[in-house]
Amino acid sequence: MIITTTPEIQGKQISQYMGVVVGEAVMGANMFRDIFASISDIVGGRSGAYENVFTRARKIAFQELENEARSIGANAVVGVDIDYEVVGKHGSMLMVSINGTAVRIDD
Repeated sequence: MIITTTPEIQGKQISQYMGVVVGEAVMGANMFRDIFASISDIVGGRSGAYENVFTRARKIAFQELENEARSIGANAVVGVDIDYEVVGKHGSMLMVSINGTAVRIDD
C-alpha cells in the first residue's frame, strides 16, 4: 500500500476517495526509562530509550492506518499527517496520531 504525505501519487490516477482514516498509538513511559533518559539529558547524550518508544508508537500507528484503509477497500492513503502529543498525568504517555485520506488508485 502506498502511504504518502502528498495529496496525489505521481504517475497514478486516484479513481475513488474512500474517506479519512486514522491510526493511533499511546505508549507509556516507565520509571526506569525516565531515569535513564534524565541521565542522558544531563550528560548531553541522546535518549535511545525514548527514541525506541517513538519509533514503536509510530510503526503501530502506521499499521493501524493501513489496516483501516484496507478494511474500507482502499489501496493507498494520501495527505498523511503525523502528530505527536504528550498526554496523561504528568505527561507520562506518548500519543502518536496519523491521519490521511484513503483512496483507490488505478494500477
